[in-house]
Amino acid sequence: MIDPDDLAAFHAAVAGSRPLPDSGRIQRQPHPPPPRPLQHLADEQAALRESLHGAIGLQDRLEGGDEPHYLRAGLAASVLRDLRRGRWVVQDEIDLHGLNRDSARQLLGSFLAEALQHGLRCVRVVHGKGLRSPQKTSVLRQLVRGWLAQRDEVLAYCQARPHDGGEGALIVLLRAGKKPRAA
Repeated sequence: MIDPDDLAAFHAAVAGSRPLPDSGRIQRQPHPPPPRPLQHLADEQAALRESLHGAIGLQDRLEGGDEPHYLRAGLAASVLRDLRRGRWVVQDEIDLHGLNRDSARQLLGSFLAEALQHGLRCVRVVHGKGLRSPQKTSVLRQLVRGWLAQRDEVLAYCQARPHDGGEGALIVLLRAGKKPRAA
């Protein structure tokens, strides 16, 4: 609550004042900088350091086992090994959860074509684990693996690491897109 004496004193102090003339300028406030996901950046840096300088454990030496993987004929095994270890940065992803097989296949084909057109090399395909399916099996899991192996642009794929989706996703390495010819 404002004290009436203070209000009277304020009115007496500003009694002879006039507003400044309008300069015609707009006073703009600078835009605040966009937020930076500091924890995400720190996590990415830590993962990169670990993949480059971390010790090779037993699991790395075994190079998987029952996990799904595909490597196009003629490519070195190191391509798949690097993909498994996360040495390729995932540049985009598609989530096929809840789609029927026809919609999923069409959407996956469009996604891969667009990724190739934009020069993307590594993408994540999330097909789900099938936990909400009646038999608790992922129908799309097997289908997506077969579809990817049939695509010319797919060089390799492997099961995603646990923090990237684990059994419910695949990391896919695509061939380099064709560069347009200079005229």
